[in-house]
Amino acid sequence: MSVVTIHAAKANLSKLLARVEAGEEIVIAGGKSPIARLTPIRHRPAARRFGAMKGMVSVGPEFFEPMTEAELKESE
Repeated sequence: MSVVTIHAAKANLSKLLARVEAGEEIVIAGGKSPIARLTPIRHRPAARRFGAMKGMVSVGPEFFEPMTEAELKESE
């Protein structure tokens, strides 16, 4: 994380933004005290939509049949 003064940030804003875009965090300070932080925006993944996989998976009728005694013992 780099620290730059307000004056340097004004003079080199496009260069600082390129560094931020590359993933770096930059703190802007007024004198010796930090004032602001430039950080890259992390894009959130798209929200999940209920039913998005409808029709892509099928379950055969045997899925709903009762399990045999052997299958029940095997699953223990």
